[in-house]
Amino acid sequence: MTRISFRGFSTLLNGAAKTPNPMRIWNPIPVPHRTIPEPRGQDLDFVNVAHSHLINSDWVNLNSMSTGLTPYRMKHIMLKIKKDHVLSFEFFNWVKAQNPNCQTLETYSIILHILTKNKKFKSAEFVLKGILGSGAIDLPSKLFEAILYSYRLCDSSPCVFDSLFKTCAHMKKLGNAIDVFCLMKDYGFLPRVESCNAYISASISLQRGDIALSFYSKMKCYRISPNVYTLNMVMCAFCKWGKLEKATEVFKRMESMGFSPTIASYNTLIAGYCNKGLLNSGMKLKNLMEKNGVLPDNVTYNTLINGFCREGKLHEANKIFSEMKAKNVVPNVVTYNTLINGYSQVGNSEMCGRLHDEMSRNGIKADILTYNALILGLCVEGKTKKAAYLVKELDRENLVPNSSTFSALITGQCVRKNSERAFQLYKSMIRSGCHPNDHTFKMLISAFCKNDDFDGAVQVVREMSKRSTALDSDTLSELYRGLCLAGKEELALKLCKEMETKHLMPEGFDKAKAVNSGAESEEKGHVENF
Repeated sequence: MTRISFRGFSTLLNGAAKTPNPMRIWNPIPVPHRTIPEPRGQDLDFVNVAHSHLINSDWVNLNSMSTGLTPYRMKHIMLKIKKDHVLSFEFFNWVKAQNPNCQTLETYSIILHILTKNKKFKSAEFVLKGILGSGAIDLPSKLFEAILYSYRLCDSSPCVFDSLFKTCAHMKKLGNAIDVFCLMKDYGFLPRVESCNAYISASISLQRGDIALSFYSKMKCYRISPNVYTLNMVMCAFCKWGKLEKATEVFKRMESMGFSPTIASYNTLIAGYCNKGLLNSGMKLKNLMEKNGVLPDNVTYNTLINGFCREGKLHEANKIFSEMKAKNVVPNVVTYNTLINGYSQVGNSEMCGRLHDEMSRNGIKADILTYNALILGLCVEGKTKKAAYLVKELDRENLVPNSSTFSALITGQCVRKNSERAFQLYKSMIRSGCHPNDHTFKMLISAFCKNDDFDGAVQVVREMSKRSTALDSDTLSELYRGLCLAGKEELALKLCKEMETKHLMPEGFDKAKAVNSGAESEEKGHVENF
């Protein structure tokens, strides 16, 4: 079969494809050629007079003609001035203001042809967003059809279809974008790599790495050459999807494809290693990038510091922080927040305070994340008065407490075994419009149980039920056991029945096992004491 030349404006890969190539059996449909009837009589007079006013910038007289404008007349006027993209766009916007009913998909398609042929892509995207913003599901396909039928009439360029595809991607309309891609392909057009990158980027931002990788496969099938940005995003998608070995393969193939890894390439893979807890591999890659002449930046160091902090390796995190400063890479608020949060988790409020002082000296303004970490660090140590002082400081800094702020304060009261005060803070949290998470509820229940206040714990469980939040099996076992030991079996059974009714009973919960494990633990304690 003879190979078909296509109207692609993306660069083709060199060499034959090793996998079955759909290009070999690609038979694009010819682009249809449609005309519109020539104007006659009053239509012709109107078009000629309006055209004269336009080229002479006589907008005053043109305004008086706006009521006589029709979609048919508008199309002919635009075709007469299509070589002047500035005037065309002015006229298009004038009609939009004076007589918007004249604007149809056909008139929209004509202005898109004019703008894209003159490489006014931002203006074209502005027009497209105005049309596509209506939300009609089939609108992009209908617009594609209108653009297709007026393509030869306007002596257009393939960029017009590329703009439609790219705008759908920028608007995160992934389904519409892929429909446009398929229609483009049917008529022998392919999007540019930059537009393909926009689609992959949108997919990743919507946590759809699977769609991003599937589209990358389509790019390879149709021999749309990726660039380094494409490969960086493909690596990112593989990392988010948990396919670190695939991301590493892409990284290793970069040079053979004619690309040098950028700092984003290294940072993406380092983040992938850190998310998997492979910190040594992350450090090795950081050393390799330096060896290859790519200097680590804020993102590199912040990623590594975060990785070590999450693993509780604060000494190593601090070493990287020192190296960062020694190499004149200026720490930012993310750097300090990561370290302060790391130290707060282990209750080292003194180190948190030192880091806060350092960032203040360096002119880095603390944000709500900084304060939340500082408050948590104090609360983990039970220093609730100092934490309360920091909460007051939020007002002075025009910062609003959020769910994490309240959760930290609740932690402090739970550490001090002040379950009633913790529950009051929970109530304040709800009144402030903040939403507690599972961890907050679990802390509250545990605090009430440790104080043998099982009625309070039941109250928290019922608060969870109101929000359709399920309790985990271990926490429910602790509560059920406590209620039974306190002689409140009836309340325990009633609570379980309420949870079953609302389908909130956790998997693996066994009433008999919960009571027996409690008895065994108590017996074991007596033996050890003896």
